[in-house]
Amino acid sequence: MTFYILKLAIMLPLIGLLIYGSMWLYRKYQPQSMMRQKSQSLQVLEVHPMGVNNKLAVVDFEGRKLLLSVTRNGVAKIESTHAQ
Repeated sequence: MTFYILKLAIMLPLIGLLIYGSMWLYRKYQPQSMMRQKSQSLQVLEVHPMGVNNKLAVVDFEGRKLLLSVTRNGVAKIESTHAQ
């Protein structure tokens, strides 16, 4: 019985550290955080949902405002103007 309690006292903190370490690594190397690199030439200004799978997005790209349609199948440019 003493051996069991000793194993339990050693293994529980180790399992806790493994859980904490894996969560820390997941947050640090999360794929979405790598995609959120700061870009000076591209900014998403507004996004409006138009249904379950469709959205309209206004994007500022190098001084031009673009109206984009975002669907499951891809992205299409609808309109383009110069930003003022």
